[in-house]
Amino acid sequence: MKSGADIVNRVDIRQLESRLINSSTQIKGTNTNTNKDFKEILETAKKKSNEIKFSKHALERMDSRNVKLNLDEVKKIETAFKTAEEKGVKDALILLGNKGFIASIKNKTIITALTNEECKENIITNIDGAVIL
Repeated sequence: MKSGADIVNRVDIRQLESRLINSSTQIKGTNTNTNKDFKEILETAKKKSNEIKFSKHALERMDSRNVKLNLDEVKKIETAFKTAEEKGVKDALILLGNKGFIASIKNKTIITALTNEECKENIITNIDGAVIL
């Protein structure tokens, strides 16, 4: 199981990788190695654009509400993003067992997290779709 701290570390690592990619894109000359490096950087950037991100707010809510995700659950959330995107959903409620997530499908970002009990007690607005897993 990954804790909120693990996810925070993953987010920090992504930011560091992003800085490294940005600094390595400053081409100092042209040769086949530089072209190869650019291709690798481009492929890495494409892969990262498909990754689900957790906002700072979502990570704080996950910690305060003791919402934890294992690898299987993260994969299910990724599938929910793909399904919602295919249906044209922009902002979704993703229900996964006793956990709920408000997500910006377009930005591939989990905005906030809630528990099943909080879902029952609240009205959820500003979504145009729901994915129940």
